[in-house]
Formats: sequence, C-alpha cells, structure tokens
Amino acid sequence: MPTRHLPTFDAVIVGAGVVGAACAYYAARSGLSVAVVDRGPVAGGTTGAGEGNLLVSDKTGPELDLALLSTRLWRELAASLPPEAGIEYEPKGGLVIASDETALAALRTFADGQRKAGVAAHDVPAAGLRDREPHLAPGLAGGVHYPQDAQVQPARAAAALLRAARRAGAAVRLGEEVTAVLTGPRGAVRGVRTPRGDLHAPAVVNAAGPWGGDLAALAGTHLPVLPRRGFVLVTEPLPPRLIRHKVYAADYVADVASGSAGLQSSAVVEGTPAGPVLIGATRERVGYDRTLSTEALRRLARQAAALFPVLADARALRAYCGFRPYLPDHLPAIGPDPRVPGLHHACGHEGAGIGLAPATGLLVTAALRGGEPPLDPAPFRPDRFLGAAR
Repeated sequence: MPTRHLPTFDAVIVGAGVVGAACAYYAARSGLSVAVVDRGPVAGGTTGAGEGNLLVSDKTGPELDLALLSTRLWRELAASLPPEAGIEYEPKGGLVIASDETALAALRTFADGQRKAGVAAHDVPAAGLRDREPHLAPGLAGGVHYPQDAQVQPARAAAALLRAARRAGAAVRLGEEVTAVLTGPRGAVRGVRTPRGDLHAPAVVNAAGPWGGDLAALAGTHLPVLPRRGFVLVTEPLPPRLIRHKVYAADYVADVASGSAGLQSSAVVEGTPAGPVLIGATRERVGYDRTLSTEALRRLARQAAALFPVLADARALRAYCGFRPYLPDHLPAIGPDPRVPGLHHACGHEGAGIGLAPATGLLVTAALRGGEPPLDPAPFRPDRFLGAAR
C-alpha cells in the first residue's frame, strides 16, 4: 500500500483574523512555507467585529512601540496592496476630548509622555475644538490631536493580507477546526490535526484571538486569555465628513487600561466612507455571552450625543458585539513559548489587534526564521504569566 502524503510546512498559523493574516503575509514573503487554518471564514471572529482602529493615542510603553512600528507598516501596506483590495485606509487622525479642566490636565500630562516616545500630539484649546470638529458640543475644556491615528476596514484588510500571502505561496484552509496540536516524544510541536487530516510543521502560531487560551491548552500549556465583550452602534448614513476624525473622550484610555470585569463605556465616535457613524466602546468580561445589552447600547448612545449633539436625532440601524482577547497586563503574547518548543503565540491584543497586527507579524516572522526582531520582544514573552492562576 502506498504511503499517504501528509502536507508539510515551515509553520501552521491558527487563526484567519487580521493578526493571523499579518503573520502569514510577512512569513510567506520572507520565504517560509505556511498554512493558515481557521474553523470559520476570514475575519469571522474578533476582527470582523472590530472598528478598524489604528491608534497610537491610547498607548504607552512596549505597546506604544508596537503601535508606532505598525503605524509605519500600515502606511506601507496601504501603498503596496492592490487598490482593488479596498482596505479603506484612512489617515484621519484622532481627537481626544477632555470635558473639564481636571481631565484636560491629565490628558496633557499623558500626551507629554507620549511625545517623548515619538508620538505626534498637538494640544487643542477649547476655542480650537470646533475648527477641527464643527459639530462637537459646546463647553468642552480642550483636547489633543493625534495625526498618526488612522483607520482600516478590518475584514477587508485581513482578506487582502491573506490574498497577498497566498500569492507568496501560503495555503489557506477555512472551515477547518484544529482539534489537536501534534507533538513529538520530547514535547516539541510537529503540526496540527483537523477533521480533514494532519498538517505537519515544526512550528505552530497561535493567532486564535480570544480562543488563544484554548489552543495553548491543546499544546499542553497555559495562556490566561479571556474574552472581553464589546458593543458597537451603527447609525444610518449621515452627510460626508460630519465627523472628520476618530473622536473619543479622555476616559477611554482609563477604560482600556482597567482590569475590571464590570461594564465600562466611553464614547468613541467616527464616520465611515459609506456614511454610517460607528459608536463604541464598551468593555465587560461575561465569557462568550452574545446577549444584547440594552444598558450598554443606551450608554453608548447617550455618551455619543453628549460629544456630538447632532447624533441625538440619528437613527441607529444596528448593533453588533465581539470579544477582545484580554490578558491581565494588557499586553499581547507574541513569540516562542519556551515551555513547548515550536509553539509561537500571537494573541491577547485585546482591542488593539487590528492596529498592532503588522508589527506582530514581523515579530513572529523574525522568531520563526531566527532573525533579528524589529523591536525588543521581551515584554511580550508568553511565559510571563507562569504564576497566574487558571
């Protein structure tokens, strides 16, 4: 009987969201043979429920380093991907708003620290707010303008990266769930198992987003990823450039950094090329519960109208929710896991995965090839949670 040929790759990437797509894109372009496997469609999880934020304005420390690198890489991708890819890259800039003098002082202190790290941040006095956003509410204390903040359409971006990875030789297998991570007698990764057969590789990349902890468990290790639910309201199409920037209240930064499991909300408002306005953002840890929360949506609508009174009369056409992959220290896990040779992680980005995807892809590719990383990977070590309880 002839021996059945088993597919063999340099790496199998689990997850066809934007992070997995970026890992595949950079790995395939570097000459590695890779396969992307996902139990659903492209961008069927967290990516498809995202707003497409590419933010530096809410970040500090190692996460800011990732964001600044990704900001440059997204500009390069927008210029190099085919126009028909339609990723809708918009370098619209961000405007962070303080409602009172206390909040403004804290915001300016935060911006001062970011400027020292290389962020472009411009103070905007109260009198200048409506020059940038004519429909803002009166009486706001001031803000900070971040010209590096940008936007993409996340599902289109993931699909475009995967198409480009395919052109570079990557295999993409959708609707195929990973049921086991294959390991050798000494525990080293040897590939994955799916209902359609085994895929052999000396490296497996965990880009499974909120389900990254489940994949880690299949490999026999622990990564404390938890889902953090968020809702987005979508309005009817409104006049072009009604809202010109990505605009959010200063308390959004504190919500992002919070570890609270309870419902938190702070207005993040932006227009889209098609006309609808997107209104976020809420955060709560309720497992994988997709139940519509009227309280969350009510808060979003009220906070958005407080920033932009013109939205009070706009109709909300729909709402959707997704799950951010949350890790306790709010930093992603990126790179090789020393507990399982051959296992690499690229998950736990919480709400910043779309913005941080390109830098993550470069870091993973450098690790797969044994090359020089584009920035210090130490803060993102997957084994930094060794003392964490399950």
